[in-house]
Amino acid sequence: MVSAEYYAVASSLVLLSILLLVLSARALFRYWAAPTRSQLMWGGGLVFATGAMIVEAAVYLGSVSSLLLQTYVFFSAAIVGVLSLGATKILRSPRVERGYTVYIAATVGLVGVFSYLTPLPPASMVTGGIITGNPPLLLLILSSVVTGPATIVLLTASYLALRRAWRWQTLLMIGGALILGAGGTLYIASFPVALYYAEFVGIILLFLGLVSLPQSSSTVTPVSAGQAS
Repeated sequence: MVSAEYYAVASSLVLLSILLLVLSARALFRYWAAPTRSQLMWGGGLVFATGAMIVEAAVYLGSVSSLLLQTYVFFSAAIVGVLSLGATKILRSPRVERGYTVYIAATVGLVGVFSYLTPLPPASMVTGGIITGNPPLLLLILSSVVTGPATIVLLTASYLALRRAWRWQTLLMIGGALILGAGGTLYIASFPVALYYAEFVGIILLFLGLVSLPQSSSTVTPVSAGQAS
């Protein structure tokens, strides 16, 4: 007999997946209406977050396979890395921005390749429908190579934004980055599904902070017809 708690958790995971899907669609629609690199990265990060949440919901509902777990490891690493690309404009250094973009693309690609080459047995990764096990050491190291620098970039961008203009929205970004960066500590033995809710909150806070970051842009004053030679 399925307990009421099971239905409550399953329903909440499905609802969180739908909410992230709507948020992803909204971010990508904003990119379509006004294309910017930052908007594309924010939308891409939310797409990965939506995929990870859908996998979490599917596993909890009983659809468990090595392929799903491999996809989850890849998506979980890519979320923070891709979202952080949307914050690099605040650094005001095209060279750093280009170099960091290449770094994230390369490391996320490596995580993807080794995630799908490494067998992830459900018996060691899933307990009671919750993804609680750690992947092999290689995947942990590769994931950290993505998420560690990405968290630093997000926090650095937040600090610079606060220095230039105190905005409470930037505090949301700091909170979201910290929650995602420290997500591994939330595997609570008695209620490990709390990590999923924390991931959702962290992603939402981070997104709200990212879309409010002041963008570094140069404005060009048009020359009137009377001033033209």
